[in-house]
Amino acid sequence: MDQEVISATQSVIEQEAKYGAHNYKPLPVVLTRGEGVYVWDVEGKQYYDFLSAYSAVNQGHCHTKIIAALVKQAGMINLTSRAFYNDQLGKAEAYVCKYFGYDKSLFMNSGAEAVETAIKLVRKWGYLKKGIPADAAKILVLSSNFHGRTTGIISFSTDPDSTTGFGPMMPGYEVIPFGDLDALENSLKRDPNICGFLMEPIQGEAGVMVPEEGYLKKAQELCRQYQVKLITDEIQTGIGRTGRLLAAYYDDVHADVLILGKALSGGVLPVSAVLCDDEIMLCIQPGEHGSTFGGNPMAAAVTMASLQVIEEEGLTDNAFNMGLVFRERMKALQERRPDLIAAVRGKGLLNAIQIVPDASSGSASEVCLKLMESGLLCKPTHQHTIRFSPPLVINKEQMEESCKIIEEVLTNF
Repeated sequence: MDQEVISATQSVIEQEAKYGAHNYKPLPVVLTRGEGVYVWDVEGKQYYDFLSAYSAVNQGHCHTKIIAALVKQAGMINLTSRAFYNDQLGKAEAYVCKYFGYDKSLFMNSGAEAVETAIKLVRKWGYLKKGIPADAAKILVLSSNFHGRTTGIISFSTDPDSTTGFGPMMPGYEVIPFGDLDALENSLKRDPNICGFLMEPIQGEAGVMVPEEGYLKKAQELCRQYQVKLITDEIQTGIGRTGRLLAAYYDDVHADVLILGKALSGGVLPVSAVLCDDEIMLCIQPGEHGSTFGGNPMAAAVTMASLQVIEEEGLTDNAFNMGLVFRERMKALQERRPDLIAAVRGKGLLNAIQIVPDASSGSASEVCLKLMESGLLCKPTHQHTIRFSPPLVINKEQMEESCKIIEEVLTNF
């Protein structure tokens, strides 16, 4: 690598450090182009992308159909606000409702906005339909949850990095242990003011934590028994990522409220949505909730194209099959090196390897740096866990080559 290239890379990094907030710590790589499962840096080096922009790029980088939909709509009309109708939103609303099986959809922008929207919807339902006294509604959440970083959402986080220095926290939430059905039932039985149970079917930021089989189904039954709405945050786990269209489908669960984001636009625009039936959605009336950019024509157009790609290219099934290949290879490596790898977890193409805390391999961040040098990009979550989530377009040959890179780095670290 010559000095000119080093300077070009370092220049971008230094510019961000000088003018940008220091709320992220990226790997020291400057990306300039992407296609399918690959990205390239400013030096021209090619990498496998095993993060997919935190599962926003399920359809692969710069998918031609999604980009074409974006460009076509951008040349027509890009923003109307919700003060007026546009000719794309209704189509997209109908498309996602039929796609996922709900009466209504409400489009927003970021995942955090969608989570806040779901909370407002379920609270309003609780007051109007369940009869909860004013300002007493409560939402149940799970320990080690991650649903976003707004002041409302961090109020029920159990991660000190999300909460320290940002208080006071907002009331109205109760945290119960992850995967504990007894704790769920005890809370539902004890407090009639609980209106919703908000959870991730698989906890991504927590380290790809997968609950026991049947947990979600039983949780749904308990929620129905106590007249509480089940809210599944599938922002990261949804749209084919786990080898099912939605991760909740592994337990044959159709949530009362579904939260989507990230890959809903194929990573092209910030698009999120909340889906539920009329009983819940129509509790909110004009003037009570909204967003200037939510449901804009470009977002609507790319959403339909993105979901069509998932279906037309069989990406959900591919995620399931490629996930089996990945975990088989990684579990074989774990058997050879139990001193190095503590656990391999995941479903579909949402997977994690947990490094033994006292292993000579060092921290997950150090492993990610070595993987970057070897041509594969991923990021740690917490100190000793590495998440692996490539675009769902990855083929068998690419997966085998990627696994070989990971095996060599982990074995030789």
